[in-house]
Parts: sequence; structure tokens; C-alpha cells
Amino acid sequence: MPDDALFDTDLALPGLHRGKVRDVYDLPGPEPRLLMVASDRISAFDVVMPDPVPGKGRLLTELSTFWLRFIERRAICRTHIISTNVETLPESAFRPGGTTRRQLAGRSTIARKARVIPIECVVRGYLEGSGWKEYQASSSVCGIPLPAGLLQCSRLPEPIFTPATKEVAGRHDENISFERACELVGRPVMERLRSLSLQIYSDAARYAAERGIIVADTKFEFGMLPDSDEIILVDEALTPDSSRFWPAATHAPGAPQKSFDKQFLREHLESLVAAGRWNKAAPGPKLPPEVIEATLAKYREAVARLTA
Repeated sequence: MPDDALFDTDLALPGLHRGKVRDVYDLPGPEPRLLMVASDRISAFDVVMPDPVPGKGRLLTELSTFWLRFIERRAICRTHIISTNVETLPESAFRPGGTTRRQLAGRSTIARKARVIPIECVVRGYLEGSGWKEYQASSSVCGIPLPAGLLQCSRLPEPIFTPATKEVAGRHDENISFERACELVGRPVMERLRSLSLQIYSDAARYAAERGIIVADTKFEFGMLPDSDEIILVDEALTPDSSRFWPAATHAPGAPQKSFDKQFLREHLESLVAAGRWNKAAPGPKLPPEVIEATLAKYREAVARLTA
């Protein structure tokens, strides 16, 4: 593994939860806080690959921090972000031989702790992925009827909110109707999540379009602050890990698009599946260096365009 890659963390902090990309710890102090560390792990088809993409975690943190501040400046909603300054972490967080403060720099977020609402809030402005597959079968996505004759990667008449279940690691999230989501978490909550998700997507997509990037779709997660009904945006936002980014200059409906996200990795993995060399189950296959480099280059370009 390259010296500058961080696959997982080892800190003297409680409550470790290791997700596909982020390691999350509880932070000591008078208010409930979390330390979220973006590793260089990369996942596809809900499987974490065995090889890191060195520096990816720092790029994700830079871009997600940019968008969280963007959302707060527009007063759409509060987010979980408090700080990205690892110098404020106590010395007691570090153990001999464990992850160092230097390794955490640039890839860490000190965040408000919230009760996560168990719904993936997906917004689609274009027809791709599971939405495209569903449209082919039913001319709808998550119960929302769409016009006939749309092509793969067509722009939708207007963005649609298509919730999904938030499953535990190893299980695929499942697209559900808005009514089913209301049954799971309550209608007032879902109406608020839909409104927030569509507004964030609209503002972000407009901003990205001015920089030559189409935000084809994205997903958000929200939570409620302790002892409060206030809903805040949690986890990452509008990164290549949670969104499809396409170059606007080459967009042409009817086929998969060039992208700034991990579609390059997905296409490599699909070629392995087609050749019978992988079955989309863990463990993931080893990644060739050229796939890692090409994926990282896409992330770098997206961050450069969006944050310049």
C-alpha cells in the first residue's frame, strides 16, 4: 500500500463505526460530537475494493466541506459540520502505533451528532442507473410516472425525489415510493426531506452547470439533533461517491456518459462480471494501477472545477 494511502484508522476513541469509506468515532466533550474520517477506500455495487485510491479521502473531504458550507450560506438548512481542524483533537485520541494527526489532516470532519433518519434521499435530474432500469420496465421511477420515449441519460422534465431504504452494510438499498417512505418515518418528516433535497439539488446543479458539470443525480442523508426535531444534513454531500457527475460538453442521451465519478471503476468491474471473473459479491477484485489512477484523476478534476 502506498505510504500516503489510508485504508482504515486506529484511534483511541470510542464508538468506532466503519462504513464503506468513512470511519466514525465519538468525540469526548460537553456536546455530542463525532469525528468522521474519509479513508481512501472505494466501493462499488456495495462492495469495498481491497485496494485504496491514495488521496481520495482528502478530495472527498474538500469537496463535501465546500458543499456543506455552500448549503449553509444559502440558509437551506443546517449541516453537521463543525470543523475540519484536526489540531483541536485531544492528544488522548491518539495511541502509540495508531493513526497519526498528520494522517488525519485534510480528511477529517468534526461533526454534530444526530439521529440519522433511515431513508436515502435520492434526487434524479437525469435518467440513469436503477432509475433507467425501472423506467424501461414500468415507464416510472419509484412510483413517479415519466413521459414515454425517454432515452438512457435523458434529462427529466424536472428533478424527481426518489427515496430508498438505508440498509446495513452488505445489503443493497431498495428504491421505494414516497408513500412507503412516509409509512416508515412519517409524512411530515418525508415532506420536509423532499423539500430540502430538491432545493439543495436545484441550487447545486445550477452552480455546477456554470462550471461545465451536470449533476445527473445524487443522494443525501439527514438526521435530527438530540432532544430536537430540527433536521440537518449529515454525512457527505455532492461528491463523486454519492453523485453522478457528467461533463456537460459531451452529454448525449442514448448511452452511458463520460463521467467525473467512479463510473470508470464500475465499467471496469462490469467487464470482469461479463468475463465471469467476478460476481459483484465480496471480496472485491484487485484493482489495476491504471484503474486507480484514472479514477483518482476524475475525482481531482471534479474537485478542481467545482471549488475553483
